Amino acid sequence: MTKTCRKVMIALVVSTGLAAVGWTISAVRVQSSTVAPRQQDPDQPIAESSDRSGSRPTGSEVLDWNEIFVETLIATNTANSSSQRLAAIVHTAIFDAFNGIDRRYTPIFVERKGPDGASRRAAVIAAAYTALVGLFPSRQPALDASYAASVTALSDECARRSHMRGRRRCAPRIERGVTWGTEVAKAVLAWRAADGFAASYPPFTGGAAVGQWRPTPTAFSAMSAQGLAFTTMFVLVNNTQFDPGPPRSLASATYSDDFNAVKALGRSTGSTRTDDQSALAFFWEGNATVHWNQAAHQLARANRLSMADSNRLLAVLNVAMADTAFSTWSGKRFYGAAANELTWRPVTSIPLAGADGNPATSPDPEWRPLVNTPSHPEYPAGHPSLNGAAATVLLGYFRRQHPFTLTTAGRPNRTYASVEQARSDGNNARVWGGMHYPSTVGISDAMGERIANYVNRNAMKRLRGGR
Repeated sequence: MTKTCRKVMIALVVSTGLAAVGWTISAVRVQSSTVAPRQQDPDQPIAESSDRSGSRPTGSEVLDWNEIFVETLIATNTANSSSQRLAAIVHTAIFDAFNGIDRRYTPIFVERKGPDGASRRAAVIAAAYTALVGLFPSRQPALDASYAASVTALSDECARRSHMRGRRRCAPRIERGVTWGTEVAKAVLAWRAADGFAASYPPFTGGAAVGQWRPTPTAFSAMSAQGLAFTTMFVLVNNTQFDPGPPRSLASATYSDDFNAVKALGRSTGSTRTDDQSALAFFWEGNATVHWNQAAHQLARANRLSMADSNRLLAVLNVAMADTAFSTWSGKRFYGAAANELTWRPVTSIPLAGADGNPATSPDPEWRPLVNTPSHPEYPAGHPSLNGAAATVLLGYFRRQHPFTLTTAGRPNRTYASVEQARSDGNNARVWGGMHYPSTVGISDAMGERIANYVNRNAMKRLRGGR
């Protein structure tokens, strides 16, 4: 069986203007040069770090529009499975728009150089706005208001700095930046419209072999978000480049340990979990793109990153997460179709353990998971692979840790003192929730880490002579 990437056109609508209970997965500290060294941005119109009055930072359009993107995901209740691709599209547009005017790195997609004298900040605003309207047309009124506020603030700031004739001098630069940013975003949207994500694929329901994935309660639906398995990469060569290899076998000691760990920890009632671990299982069921962009955004502000560094950070983060999602779903689809591979979920394996041929497992027909099981094969694991990718980027970039707060709709916010602890909680939550086996979580996190390192080293590379 082979894995293929297919293409499809989608419509574009674009506007121009477990430590306490005996099992945990520890976060791995990454030792890598994940991002090029930070530098100040000498030709930026005004300093990009927070001023001493405590007011809003200036020159922060990359971070501002990242926040608007996250708010858009939340407002539209966008599924986690769709969000990584959307984030990568938005931040590819932003990165290439800024980088086309201030060419410090190799571009992601748009190779052309931006116009001389164009405002980078205006280009970022226009690229983000155009991409978001194209991807979320129902949010255009809110996005129009954000766009108008951003352009007005930039124009007013430039005029204040240039005194009496400032607005006249600023206007052409802003106009050129807006035109360029809009053009870049349209090009990126057109590129990704044919990436295969939205194509129609026959429903996939796995099979009935012992150990093989099949639809799970309560919906018993076919595989969800199957298009991710056939979506074109942003940076990776293909969706098998970082294939994790086959899962453990039914007769292995690893599977016996996996089975018994999730059976004890992940059950809806009578579990050995603590109350906080139960709460974490539901919290980390939230949108991974929201969580890790919230962390990156807050860490960038706390560390007073320049606009150029924030631009690359968020592009590497979101492209790495997107290519990780595509790779993970490719693995799910491939191994889930193989009758001899172990991809069934705990909600299936535990009631049917009497048929698995493993004397170290025993069935429990009444077993149910704490968190409802998603409709796709167990191996590899989506959230843990994304946690591995995102944490790798952030750990490699930020040498000093600052607290950050994450949100999940309907759940109390969570404040973390370190990226490592967020990564660990996010991974453990998949076992506490009864959705994944421990070995799958560890393998998937490591796959995401490898993909993030590859993206960083092979894309958006520092150009010789770039500032």
